[in-house]
Amino acid sequence: MNNSAPTFARQDNMKFFRTLNSRVNNYFKENNIKKTGNWKLHLKAVILFAVFLTPYFLILTLDMPFWVMLLLSIVIGIGMAGVGMNVMHDGNHGSYSTKNWINKFMGGTIYVLAGNVYNWQVQHNVLHHTYTNIPGHDEDLDAGRIIRFTEHAEWHSFHRFQHYYSVFLYGLLTFNWAITTDFKQMRNYLKRKLSYGEPKSPKILWTTLVITKLIYISIWIVLPMAIGITWWKVLLGFFVMHYTAGLILSVVFQLAHVVDHTENPTPNDLGEMDNTWAIHQLFTTTNFAPKNAIVNWYTGGLNHQIEHHIFPNISHIHYGKIAKIVKETAKECNLPYYEYKTMRSAIIAHFKHLRDLGMKPELSV
Repeated sequence: MNNSAPTFARQDNMKFFRTLNSRVNNYFKENNIKKTGNWKLHLKAVILFAVFLTPYFLILTLDMPFWVMLLLSIVIGIGMAGVGMNVMHDGNHGSYSTKNWINKFMGGTIYVLAGNVYNWQVQHNVLHHTYTNIPGHDEDLDAGRIIRFTEHAEWHSFHRFQHYYSVFLYGLLTFNWAITTDFKQMRNYLKRKLSYGEPKSPKILWTTLVITKLIYISIWIVLPMAIGITWWKVLLGFFVMHYTAGLILSVVFQLAHVVDHTENPTPNDLGEMDNTWAIHQLFTTTNFAPKNAIVNWYTGGLNHQIEHHIFPNISHIHYGKIAKIVKETAKECNLPYYEYKTMRSAIIAHFKHLRDLGMKPELSV
């Protein structure tokens, strides 16, 4: 496989993206609305931050049984995932507001979610959105040796059971952010000189990482211990919070790209992809539960991954409306538009796909 950055085809014979972009722009112009978030997103941010932070303050201020504390830790995790999918995500894509400082502030909420802005923007905005589902370039497909997400990954005998054990590992996503992942990613990305937007000096990036980690640990671990909560209760609650958030985020992410419909195309020997970037997104991305109001609201439109990948700078608030335009345009151009009608069917499809990938390659169909 060519390890240099792949290049996408320049000519779109079906003029798919040009037509689609024109239609989507006309939708916003005709309805006199902005592509960024509106009052619905602002209200959602308030609600999700309340779900995220209120249980934390209750734990700090009230004397309660340990089982209640654990239940509240689960609620914090639900709020944590919600803030990440709705507020932080739109902020770091520059789609939360028309004002750049507001987008930076909302994107910076990743620091209270245990992450880092620089790392997230490089991994998500640059590597994932540019090289979606391309093995060796989209890091979302890299789970080390433990999970085989594509047929291009090396097979091990324990992969036969990955559709059983993977769900238990998914919950470790944000816990790893807090402990080790951010340090490894920053070292790797700086070595590769990767950036998103205006590059910052390594000293500033490393200083920001260390300081924000210390503040994070102080808020979520040191402070609860300092007011008298037993250390093991604090650590267990911390883990439960992260496990809840990590499980939710991992499952939502996997349903969009690791199912049987989505492809894992690779560049040719010259590093060239067969399709243009926009068409590539259609072959590598899947929607799920598009009509489910609860899923739409809570996942921040991440169930409309096709729309998000083609228009990452449009707030998720609008995905439900422009989905019809994207679907019809794809159909006119004889291009795929993959979607699962329900979240349940998408979850089943994901774990069936993991089961198939876990089979010994020469025995698989």
